[in-house]
Amino acid sequence: MRLPLGLMVVAVALVAGFWWWIGHPVPVASGAPADRKLECISYAPFRGAQNPFDLTLKVEPWQIEEDLKRLAAVTRCIRTYSIRNGLDQVPAIAERHGLKVLQGLWLSSHRELNRAEIAGTVALAKRFPQVITGVVVGNEVLLRGELSAVDLGAIIRDVKAAVPVPVTYADVWEFWLRNRDLASAVDFVTIHILPYWEDIPIPAEESGAHVESIVRKVAEVFPGRDILVGEVGWPSAGRMREAALPSLRNQALVVQDVLARAARAGFRANIIEAFDQPWKRILEGTVGGHWGLFTAGDRVVKFMVGEPVSDHPDWPKQAGLGIAVVLAVFAAAILVAGAGRARIATGVWVAVAVNATVAGALAGWSAEKIMVESLGWGGWVRGAAFALVALAAPIVGAGLLVRGERVPGFVLALGARPDRAGDPLLAAGAWLLVLTAGFAVQTALGLVFDPRYRDFPFTALTAAIVPFLLLAVLAPAGPGGGEADGERADGPGAAGRGAAETATAVVLVLSAAFIVLNETVANWQAVWLAAGFVALAVTLRRVRVAPGS
Repeated sequence: MRLPLGLMVVAVALVAGFWWWIGHPVPVASGAPADRKLECISYAPFRGAQNPFDLTLKVEPWQIEEDLKRLAAVTRCIRTYSIRNGLDQVPAIAERHGLKVLQGLWLSSHRELNRAEIAGTVALAKRFPQVITGVVVGNEVLLRGELSAVDLGAIIRDVKAAVPVPVTYADVWEFWLRNRDLASAVDFVTIHILPYWEDIPIPAEESGAHVESIVRKVAEVFPGRDILVGEVGWPSAGRMREAALPSLRNQALVVQDVLARAARAGFRANIIEAFDQPWKRILEGTVGGHWGLFTAGDRVVKFMVGEPVSDHPDWPKQAGLGIAVVLAVFAAAILVAGAGRARIATGVWVAVAVNATVAGALAGWSAEKIMVESLGWGGWVRGAAFALVALAAPIVGAGLLVRGERVPGFVLALGARPDRAGDPLLAAGAWLLVLTAGFAVQTALGLVFDPRYRDFPFTALTAAIVPFLLLAVLAPAGPGGGEADGERADGPGAAGRGAAETATAVVLVLSAAFIVLNETVANWQAVWLAAGFVALAVTLRRVRVAPGS
């Protein structure tokens, strides 16, 4: 009894240490003064299920009032993108809070909507010339391919002639270089620089320098013109793109570095964005909804300039969950071992400890990722099911380890009645392996055929795979996929009962290779997930294919 208890204490200490290591706040190097307000910040008022695609939606003024009261403490200006959905109320409310407005005029391929947007924006600019510091005529409409540069230029000139404030157009910096004639139509050039979304993604630690270099490059193309960085920022959550990792710490790093460089180099920068916008996840996946400096629900600021930042602010709770999982895994192993636990080999108890440590370290991380990455009822159902598998597999796996079982094949769960496992623990293991393989294949194929906005569920998948991998290492099947210790699976069709596992393994290995090549080895999330696929593939080639084998 002393060995398992000693190993349990070690596992608990490792889990607690792991969470302190990845969770404790760390300083973020910053040259940005803590008391300096932002030049400007992009603002959209949408909360919960609200979104700009609902043309019947009109955001209540109290909602905008609450937001602008918060923003007045951190910025001098807000940038809007349209006058629809109640956003025409922003200048009047902003005036009460001492905020300036960079007013957006949304353009698209819908001419009737464009005419209404132009008329309303012109009227608003004339009504609030002391609040509205400029009108942004169109946002990335060239990038979306919804208007030609010629038509856009004509609209800009018409608006410029009608409003008493400067006008501009905003687009990704490359599109300004491709459409240089537009500069003659605007009063200043507004470029978007989003290092995360560059064709070759820029790591967070290099993003500030990248932004400054692009500003210089554009300034050389348009000498003497005022240039505004109309969008620059970093997401706090979502999938990696090569070495570009969304995180709270990286968001704080990029924003503060850009602000410091803007102050030194003398360029203006508008941060995207004020509040997280859940509706953007429909278009851009998890990462799209996490660009805000404030959270979406409780409207709380994510970090303070100059203060340490944690990528896992709730790490003590996550450590507590992990320790509970460690205790549950060891409790299951000790319960199944019963009076015979003294005869169990040391290597088996070490495997139980490894299983418990991995499960405990990843349980809280998996829960965090599922809370952030699940979208819609389908996403929540899948996330909850995946979480249950990731929690149950280590506990059931601990019981299988101390009993000396082999990896339970799919047939023990899905086969004809005579082939199914009669033992509840073995049946549970078989079902958990089937579910793990199913989640893995679905994830792998999604990242092969439609990868751009998909997340990497590497934590939950790892927690689910490790107990079966340990079973495969400790008690591998013999040659032929159904032999061990001189025994063979018998009965009709026994030789083909590993076909499903083999097919699944092939899919996972091929997918893993593609994912690493596509995402590059710089993306450690993708590499970790791919390694999990390979580990599961290896495990599936060592399954037990019949109850008596």
